[in-house]
Amino acid sequence: MKTYVVGGAIRDRLLGLSVKDLDYVVVGATPEEMIQNGFKPVGQDFPVFLHPITHAEYALARTERKTAPGYKGFVFHADASVTLLQDLARRDLTINAMAQEVDAGGQLVGDIIDPYGGQEDLKKKLFRHVGPAFIEDPLRVLRVARFSARFADFSIAPETLDLLQNISRSGELKALVKERVWQELKKGLSADYPSKMLDVLAACDAIHEIFHGAFDGNYPKKFFNYVDASAHQHMKLPQRYAALCHGLEVDAIDDLSNKLSAPVECKDYAILTNQLVSSLSHDDISLGAENLLSILDRMDVWRKPERFFELLEVVRLTSRSTSEIEQAYKFAKTVDVADIARSVTGGAGDVIKLAIQRARVKAIEAGGVA
Repeated sequence: MKTYVVGGAIRDRLLGLSVKDLDYVVVGATPEEMIQNGFKPVGQDFPVFLHPITHAEYALARTERKTAPGYKGFVFHADASVTLLQDLARRDLTINAMAQEVDAGGQLVGDIIDPYGGQEDLKKKLFRHVGPAFIEDPLRVLRVARFSARFADFSIAPETLDLLQNISRSGELKALVKERVWQELKKGLSADYPSKMLDVLAACDAIHEIFHGAFDGNYPKKFFNYVDASAHQHMKLPQRYAALCHGLEVDAIDDLSNKLSAPVECKDYAILTNQLVSSLSHDDISLGAENLLSILDRMDVWRKPERFFELLEVVRLTSRSTSEIEQAYKFAKTVDVADIARSVTGGAGDVIKLAIQRARVKAIEAGGVA
């Protein structure tokens, strides 16, 4: 029985990047032997075990056979006879199909095992598929796209791009589970150059299917650059999603977010950014105190001021000025809501709300904003 670190950990180590997660493959062992050695089985589709001390995941070397559409349409075979090379052969890209043995103390030993030229492709900064089985898994379109967002100076080998286009045109993308699609998109949006992911999806003829037609036609491609700008400013995922989607109509943002299974926070940020951009698109004409207060109320700024300022960060990417709405908030929040509530005769909710609104409008006007 031998254990190897495989895939991304080897790739990132060769690139001089920090290694966060280690993927382990065990060769020459049976599930029974793993359990006897204290490992806890957790895999559903194929044998995966948790280390008794570190709780890291160890998978038995396996092969796979395509049996149905989609990325789940595979039958896996794992037993003591499956070799490391057979396991590496099923992986997507050459740069992810390298391995190195691990000794009993958990240290990497020996040479890097690189049967498909991954080290050479790293030097060439090239995404190249391992073998013909690459085309069987439609999820690989998204994987290569989000790798492109992380490794922006890499290119895709022409023959690999051909296979990616074939996958997209085959209709297999329709078989992808939306939650799995979102996980890949999330990784791409969280990378340094998210627009590269979108460019690759477009080059693969996959962007229509993945985003359900939302970015077809006349959708401004400059918004792809906005999401890069949000990444360069280290914005949160909901802000990056908002930078990408805010130019859609509100109903379209809602529909796309549901189809992608995007988190509610991402959808909310995109819709609110859309509303802010629309509201602040004026030519040096004051919106007026009542309109400014209405915008602040729609943003729910009184309960979520931190979100409000994060939304403004996204709005500024579009070259809209946010100074007027920021000043309006600065003066409106000086209103003592508790004091007004105590002073209103009868304390009726609607009466108190109206009094607070009037006081905030006067505060904005007194501040010289409107």
